[in-house]
Amino acid sequence: MPLALLALAIGAFGIGTTEFVIMGLLPEVADDFGVSIPTAGFLVTGYALGVMFGAPLMTALGTKISRKRMLMLLMGLFIVGNLLSALAPAFSVMLIGRVVASLAHGAFFGIGSVVAADLVAPDKRAGAIATMFTGLTVANVVGVPLGTLIGQSAGWRLTFGIVAGLGVVGLAGIAKLVPEVPRPEGVRLRHELAAFKNAQVLLAMAMTVLGFGGVFAAITYIAPMMTHVAGFADGSVTWLLVLFGLGMVGGNLVGGKYADRALMPMLYVSLGALAVVLALFTFTAHDKVLAGVTIALIGALGFATVPPLQKRVLDQAHEAPTLASAVNIGAFNLGNALSAWLGGLVISAGFGYTAPNWVGAALATGALLLAFVSAALERRDSAPSAVVAGATPAGQRSAVHH
Repeated sequence: MPLALLALAIGAFGIGTTEFVIMGLLPEVADDFGVSIPTAGFLVTGYALGVMFGAPLMTALGTKISRKRMLMLLMGLFIVGNLLSALAPAFSVMLIGRVVASLAHGAFFGIGSVVAADLVAPDKRAGAIATMFTGLTVANVVGVPLGTLIGQSAGWRLTFGIVAGLGVVGLAGIAKLVPEVPRPEGVRLRHELAAFKNAQVLLAMAMTVLGFGGVFAAITYIAPMMTHVAGFADGSVTWLLVLFGLGMVGGNLVGGKYADRALMPMLYVSLGALAVVLALFTFTAHDKVLAGVTIALIGALGFATVPPLQKRVLDQAHEAPTLASAVNIGAFNLGNALSAWLGGLVISAGFGYTAPNWVGAALATGALLLAFVSAALERRDSAPSAVVAGATPAGQRSAVHH
């Protein structure tokens, strides 16, 4: 394995940690700045919106300079953003820091995937990309729980300071280990934008928004839900996030395994089950054991949708997939922002800390309905082709002209 992949994985580890660790530290941050839990939830929403807008913007910018320099620029933004969060004198400054850090997220994974694939032989490219994404996966099992534990015991500012330090290590590794490759020639933004004329690409992205939004509706407010409703101690949130992370790892592996075999059935099962489990979480949140099991299932079912949805976008935008792939990463975070905002609304309205679970169930159900619509449109569009294939040459000409 090229050492450059390790540098990319470290960057992915830092990005994954900073994205998710805030959820376990919302009560501490809210108390420190004197804001409500729903207001603190804007730190999740702001980051997610930054990824959504930053992914296409920074990816387009990346066509103008070498990929190595772009990756270094992205890690620089990541470091600055996390330092701003760590040193923020006011809530507004921390929110700005979260947005600055988020601008690195989507483009790093988009451009990093291309770089990782170019580092190895053609028959090992998928493994190289998976190695980079291992950093993101491990972040949710190790980085996020550990960051939450540090934040609760020694202060949340230290957590973000450590994450900024991870960014420095990632930046140094990229500068030292990633080879300098000239920027690609002949890249035209209009070719990438053409993919968005495909209704199936847009449907896949809408499924991404709603499906993963369902996960974040519940997980954004996991700390107050588990401490106020289930009766867990503050320190237990760390281990609950470990369960969520382990579920993510398992779900991601299962989703990746079956995405190539039966993509749409995999989406039907995972999205349908996710909607049911999120609805049940409203009730299981009152029992410690059942709450732990449910959190692991939410992680597993939520991330089981990630490989098939990402592959769906790549398949439908196969002629120019780079921007579409990056925008789909932004779509995950649009779902995060939407659900965090909606979850905060229902809590503020007095429906309690378990109310976001119903929001999540509704969003996941919406994604499932879109999956059925997408499949129906695909069957309709392929039907004329089947007729033409079985027709005579004259019939073919007639069908084509028609």
